[in-house]
Amino acid sequence: MKLLKNLKLAKRFRIKKRIRSQVQGIAERPRLSVFRSNKFIYAQLIDDASQTTLASASDRKMTSGSKAERAQAVGEAIAKEAKAKNITTVVFDRNGYKYIGRVKILADSAREGGLQF
Repeated sequence: MKLLKNLKLAKRFRIKKRIRSQVQGIAERPRLSVFRSNKFIYAQLIDDASQTTLASASDRKMTSGSKAERAQAVGEAIAKEAKAKNITTVVFDRNGYKYIGRVKILADSAREGGLQF
């Protein structure tokens, strides 16, 4: 089982490296990075030029709702924070995860919140 986990993790890091070689965030168009754990989901707006996090949101403080509902709330929250900082367009970084499930739900709710990518 440990070997399988390491193979999966190694595969995700290879995919992540390939994605990050093509996706760069700048102040006008930051990178929307998504991290998904077994329990929680996190989103950050990152300016790679100055290596700073402009905004972040997570579901760590949310106690009710399914994982999918919490992912939708995180997408709405990151879009709201981005609007407060006058950010309308972003580059989406799925961080090596497949674009299904909670990652897709977060992206769709961020789009509905006003972000363009």
